[in-house]
Amino acid sequence: MGSSSASVPGSVIRTCVGCGVRAAKPDLLRVVAVDGDVVADPAARRPGRGAYVHPSLDCLERARRRRAIPRALRANGPLADDGLASYLADAAMARGPDDRSRPDRAVSEAGR
Repeated sequence: MGSSSASVPGSVIRTCVGCGVRAAKPDLLRVVAVDGDVVADPAARRPGRGAYVHPSLDCLERARRRRAIPRALRANGPLADDGLASYLADAAMARGPDDRSRPDRAVSEAGR
């Protein structure tokens, strides 16, 4: 199988709602619904039901296509995720283009 962060003993495992890959909780971004918007909860301290997604625009786009975030959050209607997309874009720019530890690269390489 190959090593992944999901096999680290003692780590809490969550599933990305975008790609469906299981990963250690610190490798994923928790998102919550606040007043009809999906917002990032990097500290994992906001109240309410949360969902987890890799901090990449690829996984967010997959979650959008599958309508997975509102379903995972058990929302009664559609949720706006533009703020979350901006957050992920800013985070991607801060990481830089050559960051090999990006989860979206790991997911694409694991699918080969």
